[in-house]
Amino acid sequence: MTPEERAALDARARQGETVVPGGTGGKSLEAQENLAEGRRRGGQTRREQLGTQGYQEIGSRGGQTRREQLGRVGYQEMGRKGGLTTIDKSGEQRAAEEGIHIDESKFKTSTKSK
Repeated sequence: MTPEERAALDARARQGETVVPGGTGGKSLEAQENLAEGRRRGGQTRREQLGTQGYQEIGSRGGQTRREQLGRVGYQEMGRKGGLTTIDKSGEQRAAEEGIHIDESKFKTSTKSK
């Protein structure tokens, strides 16, 4: 990349535009490059610590934990609400417009005593 191209990207970054994938929040080109590299390395490091299988296991465990908290019926009800969500409307708004009843009392989480 030429110095002129870097200067143009830096100017856009200083205007608040994200010019480096993963560089969201950086106020300059260099800051965005550093953020992107740190984020990439962070995920990579965790994957190396756990191994690929362990890393995938952690991803699936989050959904399982939530399903256990809500119970099967609550988890399914939450999925119905999420499935109605669009870019411009929440699932709650769409359900109201279309007359679909979502029973949010089923969302109550159960707490397990330790």
